[in-house]
This record gives sequence, structure tokens and C-alpha cells, in this order.
Amino acid sequence: MPILYLHGFASGPQSKKGVEFEAYFARKGVAIQRLNLRVPSFEHLRLSAMIDTVRGAIDHATSLMPVGTRHRTVLIGSSLGGLTAARVAALDERVTAVVLLAPAFQLADRWREALGEAAWNEWYTTGWREVDDYTTGAKSRVDFGFVQDVERVDVGYPDVTVPTLVMHGVHDDVVPIERSRKFVAHRPNARLIELPDGHELVASLPTLLAETEAFLDALP
Repeated sequence: MPILYLHGFASGPQSKKGVEFEAYFARKGVAIQRLNLRVPSFEHLRLSAMIDTVRGAIDHATSLMPVGTRHRTVLIGSSLGGLTAARVAALDERVTAVVLLAPAFQLADRWREALGEAAWNEWYTTGWREVDDYTTGAKSRVDFGFVQDVERVDVGYPDVTVPTLVMHGVHDDVVPIERSRKFVAHRPNARLIELPDGHELVASLPTLLAETEAFLDALP
């Protein structure tokens, strides 16, 4: 059963959580593949391209399986990676379970609200916004096409029907936990674990790992 890890915005496959997840499950004989979702590039990041990259990785894993084998893929996604995982799960029946860590639901609306109209309009007018790039440790920029693409792709909450575990910090000031509460509210297939942590969830890593392991062990 392939397990894919999807990093968050301004992060990369070498993210602390991604590396910890891979190492933890490797010790238990379970392989996790960390994808690079800085596509087509960080400056021109697109949610649609991220979704295509994940589905391409599922295609590749499917091609390696014996003919007639039922394909089952689990996605683990952090923040923007969590949003991507949920969107892919809603589209692709080969995804049979998802683990979402502080998923960035309704991203464009939240950014517009957080930035305010003046900063949002400046981004639109200039075409660029400067951000911290956690992968390089330096400043970078993202074009306005990123949020335009998000607005086109990310409409409402993803219709995820497979077993879903959501873990979110109650002190998250980037993605308010209310978004995850609303997502799981009417989904009997989804469970939310609220943690005494912020958005990065690094302090909660032992809990993230243990709860993910229990979740995966309980899958059919």
C-alpha cells in the first residue's frame, strides 16, 4: 500500500515532519514517499499542478503493481499539502485513506482576509508577493496566479468519503481550527484530534506519529 507525504506551502520534501514520518514508519517496515510539490516552480506555484503531481505518483505506483491487484494509496498532507491530499482523495478512487495535518481549507479566502484589501490589491497589481521560503531559508516570491488557480480549483470543502484523520492545533493562527471542525462536522468517515499546538505541529510530532500509526493499523 503506497503512502505519500505531501508537504506544505513554502516547504519541501525535506520538511521536518516529512522526514520524521518517513523515518518513524521505516523503522516499522513501512515505506513513505515524500513528494516534491514545488510545482511547476515555487515562484509559479499552482494547486492544480500539485494535484496532478500526486496523481502522477499514484499512476507510477499503480504501474509497479501486479495485474489485477486492487490499488490502495494513503495520503498524508500538511497544511497546503493537506488541502491537496483532500482534493486528490475527492477525485481519485485509488486513494483509500487520508491523514490531514492542519489542512489549509479555503486558502484563498483566508489569505485575502489576513492580508487585507490593500495588500491583496498590491499583489494583484504587481503580480508578486514576497514570502519566507522555509526550504531555502531566504525570501522568495509567489505570483498572483497561485491564488487565482486556488480560487478555480478549491471551491467549497473537498468531498472526501474515505477514512480521514485530521489533526489540528487549537492555537493555529495560520489556519484556524474552525475550518477543520466544519470539515469533519457532517462526515462520519472523518475524525478530528485537537492538539495544544500551533500551525507547524512540531511539538506534537509524537502524537501525530502515534495517531497516524493507529489509524493506518485500523484500516481494512
